[in-house]
Amino acid sequence: MDPRDEMLEQRIAGLERRIAYLERIVKVSQILNSTLSLEPLLGIIIQSATELTHTEACSIMLLDKRTGELRFAHTIGERSEGLRNVTVPLDNSIAGWIVRKRKPLLIRDAKSDPRWHSQVDKTIDFDTRSILGVPLKVKDEVIGVMELLNKLDDHGFSQDDIQIASTLAAQAAIAIENARLLDELQRAYDDLAELDRLKSDFVSVASHELRTPLAVILGYASFLREEVSGEAGEQLSIVLQSAMRLRSIIDDMVNLRHVDTGESQLQRDIFSMKELISEVTNEFVQLAKAKQQTVTLDLPDDPLNIDADRQKIYLVLANILSNAVKFTPGAGRVQVSAYRKGEEIWIAVMDTGVGIPERDYQRIFDRFYQVEPSLTRRYEGMGLGLSIAKSMVELHEGRIWVDSVVGKGSRFTVVLPISPFKETPVAKLASTP
Repeated sequence: MDPRDEMLEQRIAGLERRIAYLERIVKVSQILNSTLSLEPLLGIIIQSATELTHTEACSIMLLDKRTGELRFAHTIGERSEGLRNVTVPLDNSIAGWIVRKRKPLLIRDAKSDPRWHSQVDKTIDFDTRSILGVPLKVKDEVIGVMELLNKLDDHGFSQDDIQIASTLAAQAAIAIENARLLDELQRAYDDLAELDRLKSDFVSVASHELRTPLAVILGYASFLREEVSGEAGEQLSIVLQSAMRLRSIIDDMVNLRHVDTGESQLQRDIFSMKELISEVTNEFVQLAKAKQQTVTLDLPDDPLNIDADRQKIYLVLANILSNAVKFTPGAGRVQVSAYRKGEEIWIAVMDTGVGIPERDYQRIFDRFYQVEPSLTRRYEGMGLGLSIAKSMVELHEGRIWVDSVVGKGSRFTVVLPISPFKETPVAKLASTP
C-alpha cells in the first residue's frame, strides 16, 4: 500500500474515533443534565469515563469545605464501599496537587511517585499502576477530582485521554454542583415544612389555651360594665376593647392555620350578598363615627344571591372594612359598593385613607406584612387580615386586588363567582378516556 494512502487511512480512523468520542460525550451530557440525584449521577459519570478512556477503574473525590479534605464520593469496583470513610489530604497527595494546581496530572508509574497513597489500594485490595487525574471545576472553584486508573492498552494514557477526561469533568462538575444544590434545597424545604408544622401546632395549642381565660375576662368585664358607671365604667370599656382585640388576633391566627393545613372547608349555602354587605358595614358604622368618618353603601335592588360560604365571605368583608376604617383619618370617607357582572359579583371597598405604594400592591396580601416599618408604624394589627381575606377569596375561586394612590386612598376589589364551577356534559365527555 502506498504510504500516503496508509497515512490517510490512519488520519480518517483517528477522526472517526474523535467523532465517536464526541457523540458519546454529547449523549453523556444529555444524561447528566436530566439526572438530578447525586448518587446515580456519580455512577453515570464514572461508567462513562472508564468506557471513553478504556481504563480499569475511576473514582470521584469531592472537596469537604469544612475539613479541607477530599472524600471519596463514588468509585467503580466490588469493594468501593470501603472507601466511603477514607479521606485524602490536600498536602502531599496526587489529588491534592490537582486541586491546588487546578490542572490535569498524568502519572505513568504511580508507585514511584512520593505523593501516591498506598493506603487506598490496601483498603479495597486494588493495584494502581497509572493515574490520570483531572480537576472538577465550577467556574473558578475546584469542587473535587476525578481519577482514571490503569489504562487497559499497552500504549498508556494519551493526550486524547486527557482531553476526553477534561471535557467530561467540566460537564460532570456542573451536573454534580447542580445536584448538590438541589439536595440542599430539598433539605431546606424539609426544614421549612417541619418549622411550619411546629408553628401550626403552636398556634393550635396557644389559641386553645388563650380562649378559655379570655372568655372569662370578657364575661366578667361585660358584667361589671353593666353594674358600674363613671370613670370605672370607662376603664372597663378599655378592658373590653383590649380583650376584643385580643380575641380578634386569636381568631386571625386560627383562620390562618386552617388555611395552611387545608382544614378550611367551604360550607356553601345560597344567601343574599347585599344583606351580608349591609350587615358587615353596619358593624363598623359606630367605629367610623367615633373617627368622624362617613360610611356609605351603593347597592343595587338585586339581592345578589350567591352560592358560597357565608361565614368566610363575612371574614373577607370584615377584614377589608376594618382596614379601610383603620387607615382612613378622621373626617374621611369609606364607601362599599357591589353589583352583578355576568356570572360574578363584584364588590368594591373604597376609602380616602393613607394609600398604598404601588410596589406593595402584592405584598400587602402576604401574612404579617406591614407597609410601614414594624417599630414605627402607627396602626395596630399583625398584618394577617388581608392574607386571610385573599385565602378565603381564592377558596371560592375568586379574585382580589387593590388600586391605590398614596395620600388619597385605596380601592379593594373582590370578585366572586355566583355559583361554584360545575362540570358540563361537554367537559365530562372531553375528559373521558
